[in-house]
Amino acid sequence: MNATIPLGRIAGVRVGLHWSVAGIVALVAVGLAYVQLPTAFPGHSPFSYALAGVAAAALLLGSLLTHELAHAVVARRNAVDVDGITLWLLGGVAHLRGEARTPGADLRIAGIGPMTSGALALAFGLLGWLVHLAGAHVLIVAVLGYMALLNIVLAVFNVLPAAPLDGGRVLRAVLWWWRGDRYRAALWSARAGLGLGGLLVLGGVVQLARQSAEGLWSTLLGLFLLAMAGAETRQARIAAALASTLVGDVMSHPVETASGHSTVEKLLSGSAAPLRHQQVPIVDHAGSVQGVVSLRRLHAVPADQRSTTTLREVAAPMERVPTARTDEPLSGMLARLSSITDGHILVLSGSDVLGIIAPSDINRVAAERGLPTALPGVTPSPKATEPPPNWWYPGQQGPR
Repeated sequence: MNATIPLGRIAGVRVGLHWSVAGIVALVAVGLAYVQLPTAFPGHSPFSYALAGVAAAALLLGSLLTHELAHAVVARRNAVDVDGITLWLLGGVAHLRGEARTPGADLRIAGIGPMTSGALALAFGLLGWLVHLAGAHVLIVAVLGYMALLNIVLAVFNVLPAAPLDGGRVLRAVLWWWRGDRYRAALWSARAGLGLGGLLVLGGVVQLARQSAEGLWSTLLGLFLLAMAGAETRQARIAAALASTLVGDVMSHPVETASGHSTVEKLLSGSAAPLRHQQVPIVDHAGSVQGVVSLRRLHAVPADQRSTTTLREVAAPMERVPTARTDEPLSGMLARLSSITDGHILVLSGSDVLGIIAPSDINRVAAERGLPTALPGVTPSPKATEPPPNWWYPGQQGPR
């Protein structure tokens, strides 16, 4: 799930909102301000109700963000990098740049989310009780109590054993520990998500048939789960098929590199023929990789600045570039694909570049195994050992 509204960075992690968050935030703000609070606590000004509704919506957004930041912190403590966080309808998604190495780590990363929401529910409930004893305004107490209830709902809903919910991740970790097969565990977890989504849609349709407006909410939520669980099912099948293939078997090599001190104009003028992966690692004087520059980034530099702009200035830094080792399974690369590098992964030995993997390389392997396209919209590449025409390597003379 991709963010449609970027919010910036928190502790180095990119944070964004999916458009569905706007719906739940608006529902909470409007529902409280114009329906629930005036009915339960009459006699206050419209401004007071509106302010309480907006405050509740902001606290809900903060609760969702805290839930996902907890995932990110625990993931980092378990040696899994986090690329970003996207908040959605009833929670969020932490985009991990790798996989947990053990079932225990997978369990810890997944379980911290519902635990955090439960802790927030207790905190809001306790705070509401304290401000009530202190004689605070009744609407303040009401908002805090409502937030305690919402966080309980978030905790309970997210603990359901169905992907992509946190409970689905817990189920995956348990099945992984029990059966010793991470990929089959992920497949069963995703199938459980399909089942839950189908039940929600069916229940929503029945409610709508009975002229209950709540059916629309259940149907919408079920459709979201079906879409996300369907994507996870497909990815789990592909990951299982790619588990026996190593990165070194698929990567393209050797890889053309360029000096970080070289200019954009120099590289573009020397790349008259299309590069195989449209990506060029940049290196220092010792040959150590410093980042990756794409043709897209090069062409984004204004023409009158290309002669003075160095490749290092426009390259994606290494902390934003997904990397791999030659002995890693190809299935682990699916979680590392990065929009920063257009889905390309550098294969390294220390700071030396050994090869590169493009989305088309992964699709080629999937196609060879008769599987659906692993990454839609990308044409499978020829075998890595068969360089296409107009490709040249370091030390060779480029095309004229």
